[in-house]
Amino acid sequence: MRRGSAVVSLTAREFSLLEYLIRRAGQVVPKAELLSHVWDAAEEITDLNVVEVYVGYLRRKIDAPFGRHAVRTVRGAGYLLAADGG
Repeated sequence: MRRGSAVVSLTAREFSLLEYLIRRAGQVVPKAELLSHVWDAAEEITDLNVVEVYVGYLRRKIDAPFGRHAVRTVRGAGYLLAADGG
């Protein structure tokens, strides 16, 4: 994947998470919704913190190196991908 002219390497899970957030850009997406759409139901994940961990990975790869804040936390509601790319 690319951000501007830079190549950004993402794992399959990180890419799936970003893809889902892109599809819902500008909308708040609850953790439970991300978990149900990005993780396989057979994995039996019961801790929503796994979403926080992967959002952190995304931020370190697609935001921090570029001085951006595209992936935002909406306290008590979920996550939002800024429609303008942060």
